[in-house]
Amino acid sequence: MPNPSPSPVVVGVTGTSAGLAAVRLAAREAVSRGRELRIVHAFTWSNPHPDLNYPDQNHDYDGARRTATRIVEAAVATAQRSTPGVRAQGQVVDGPADQVLLRLSRTAELLVLGDDDLATLPWLPSGSVLVQTVARAWSPVLVARGPRPKAGPILAAVDGSPGALLGLHLAAAEGARRNVGVVVAHVIEGAGPAAERKGRDLLAAAVAAVPELADHRLRLLTGTPAAALVQASSQARLTVLGPRGRHDTGLLGSVARTVLRRAASPTLFAHGGSVPSQRTATSFRTGKALAR
Repeated sequence: MPNPSPSPVVVGVTGTSAGLAAVRLAAREAVSRGRELRIVHAFTWSNPHPDLNYPDQNHDYDGARRTATRIVEAAVATAQRSTPGVRAQGQVVDGPADQVLLRLSRTAELLVLGDDDLATLPWLPSGSVLVQTVARAWSPVLVARGPRPKAGPILAAVDGSPGALLGLHLAAAEGARRNVGVVVAHVIEGAGPAAERKGRDLLAAAVAAVPELADHRLRLLTGTPAAALVQASSQARLTVLGPRGRHDTGLLGSVARTVLRRAASPTLFAHGGSVPSQRTATSFRTGKALAR
């Protein structure tokens, strides 16, 4: 196998339909970015009978290894069928899935994962590979939803946190690359002129800190932040946010956890790079018409 290219798009697969949806999305991302696609299956094995010594004790290991290889081969074939011209390499990598993906995220341009039907679970386990990777990756993490993203703008959620600002930088880059507009959204929970004014100021500050943001409009949402963003995601081709808010200290912020479970669009969680320093209030510029 030739040496992998630097900064590939990496996608993790487990043989599920959600994983293959992630492969198709990752293949399109790799081609549009001019990057190689690296398809990875993390393999772990423990001998179920370590105290027994019999000739066929490696039989189950060999079968599991062959199954892992078939998963990768099927994923490579899916990528090549869905996106002609993609440069795809498949690999079985030994190690726990979260550790493998986190290590690969150090050099990846983008890490893509399937949602594996998380919306059907009553709660989001913190120890899951998806949660651990979304929360701790070094590169941005894109979570696929369904067979193919819908049309529409990019939705970037801002709340004044450094992660959200990094997300807005990523949204600006994605908008320019895809030639689509960016909706910069903030959710206020209280009603009234004071809350709306504070929300508009936060939107203006966020936009002023991202001078490369071109085609955009501002949107002030009301209600519970997580629920409002989930609803807004149904009109977006991509939703972008930070993994933690201003006051969240856990592995994932409360809003990010809900959006991870329930968003209607592919969701990009911001990681990587340093956030440029905030500009002063005198340099704020406004976006296009404010939508309610």
